[in-house]
Amino acid sequence: MLFALGLFGALLFALGFPAHAQQLVKAPKLGCYMLGAAGLGTREEAFRQGLKDLGYVEGQNIFIEWRFAAGQADQDKTIVDELVRLNVDIIVTDGNRSTSAAKNATRTIPIVMAVSGDPLGAGLVKTLARPGGNITGLTLLSPELSGKRLEILKETMPKISHVAVLFNPSNPGATLYLNEVQVAAKSLGLQLQTLKASSPTELASALDLGRPLRFWYMLIESNTYRPMFKILVAHVSRILGAFSIWNICLSSVFRSAR
Repeated sequence: MLFALGLFGALLFALGFPAHAQQLVKAPKLGCYMLGAAGLGTREEAFRQGLKDLGYVEGQNIFIEWRFAAGQADQDKTIVDELVRLNVDIIVTDGNRSTSAAKNATRTIPIVMAVSGDPLGAGLVKTLARPGGNITGLTLLSPELSGKRLEILKETMPKISHVAVLFNPSNPGATLYLNEVQVAAKSLGLQLQTLKASSPTELASALDLGRPLRFWYMLIESNTYRPMFKILVAHVSRILGAFSIWNICLSSVFRSAR
């Protein structure tokens, strides 16, 4: 429900008119680009219900063009270009990657971010107070927490000296998270090994590469895997099998939405 509630203020601002005025104007059409698996899951249904609570009923006084990338980065341009051709009134995105793709596709259609780890660092907005352009929405401001989690791990396990971090390089925000981890590792005197994976095949290869490091501690930067959360879950047994002696630290503010 939080996914839905956080958007409504920005959406209503972008729409520019209340639901009860729909009889006087055409019903708005939203283009919702979700990075996760196809189909309406918990977040999308909460979004629809939240709109309904505010007087917007899909198919009656508001229309929604749902599009899903299913974790495939190569679909970004195709999807947002289609939404632009459909002449939607607003594009709703749920991550830096989809927001960046939408920004590249249009400078006129309002874009509402459901979430962004660091829109300023990702170059999506000019400032948080005055984003400028056609983008507004919500931010978690979470990259700096990656370094903090590493600090907490070191405080909890003071004898550790080696840490590996698994992250998704295809996520535009991944560099922001990784930079924070690298800075923290240096200040804490920890040796850091990065393992990159942006697909199931690459994940398997990364785990094989990391096998000799089985006595290290592992930080899974799962914020960068949000569109691939199911892939991570599906590979839990492989991760634990490859690093059975590791302390697996799942660094995330998300839980599976499906």
